[in-house]
Amino acid sequence: MADTTRPRSKAPGRPAGARGAVRTAQERYLSSLSVLGRRPAARPADTPAAPAPDSVVAWGLYVDGVRQPATDLSSAARRACAGEGFVWLGLKDPTDDDLQRLSPQFDLHPLAVEDAVEGHTRSKLEMFGDDLFMVISTVAYVDHEELTETSEVVRTGQVMVFLSEHFVITVRKGEHAQLGELRHTMEADPERLAQGPSAVLYAILDKIIDDYMQVTHEIEVDVDEIESLVFSRGGEHEVDRVYQLKRELIEFKRCVVPLGQPLVRLATRDYSMIPHEARAYFRELSDHHTEAAEAVASFDEVLSSILAAGLARASVADNVDMRKISAWVAIVAVPTFLAGVWGMNFDNMPELHSRYGYFVALAVMAAVMVSLYVGFKRNRWL
Repeated sequence: MADTTRPRSKAPGRPAGARGAVRTAQERYLSSLSVLGRRPAARPADTPAAPAPDSVVAWGLYVDGVRQPATDLSSAARRACAGEGFVWLGLKDPTDDDLQRLSPQFDLHPLAVEDAVEGHTRSKLEMFGDDLFMVISTVAYVDHEELTETSEVVRTGQVMVFLSEHFVITVRKGEHAQLGELRHTMEADPERLAQGPSAVLYAILDKIIDDYMQVTHEIEVDVDEIESLVFSRGGEHEVDRVYQLKRELIEFKRCVVPLGQPLVRLATRDYSMIPHEARAYFRELSDHHTEAAEAVASFDEVLSSILAAGLARASVADNVDMRKISAWVAIVAVPTFLAGVWGMNFDNMPELHSRYGYFVALAVMAAVMVSLYVGFKRNRWL
């Protein structure tokens, strides 16, 4: 049983059915069991029909892997809860009201509903009674012609999955990670879809992890590009680009890494809605995810090294500039000093009345300046 110790002040009570406006004592007892995560043996079969919310993008009733005709979502839910196949329902950015309208039809736990509405949580897996609730972070790569200090490299979102033996409900946050094509692919393979809701969960995870791998390949190209820029002539000025890419990589890492533990749990623990033989497939997904997570970690280390090297090059470049400035200041200071001394308005200065004093002064200035220039040049200050 999942940890449900978070505050439940927002969790709404659940209607147990539509047999009357006033609940009986038994109905109140069954509702209290639901709130505690202990489900009654049978789900309500007489939830009143209601139009599907606008956030519903697709739904279907599947029996033996084949989509069945159904008049509305409510009737499909009743048939699925009665043991006739399962319902696959997809939603996009639902409101709290949308999920509250759907919750009685599938007996969804209020804490899971709250997470699905609010979003912005890391990938996780929780059990609420006999139902599984999973949050999966999604990532899409943002194409760009050139990486700049303000480039957006990755765009993140989430897919929340409610899973039981009778239904799978997906809640999508963000414009990417669309599941319409996945549904068509699954419907074209009835044998695969006949394996039940767990097959849908596997397909969703497989698609999202494939997206992870695709993004890692794209980021690898960016890392190679920025590495070439930093170590090229004048590359000490590319530190801002390195920092921006590192920030985007950290965001990507926050999406990828937390999914590891939920995948391990799917591959190693017993869940009533996931057949024992399906564990091998989830172990394979876990391996692919580990590959993506390791790639992200290696990119992070490489970028840290590139950033340190870029900062070191920038510091060296600043030191070189300072040495050049100091050398020229020293060269110019000599004639300035001599001209200042001989430019004083004193009557008793022997040099002022020398016939060749002017030419000697110029020669001294030139000799000292040339000597300083040669010395600085030999020491690579100029």
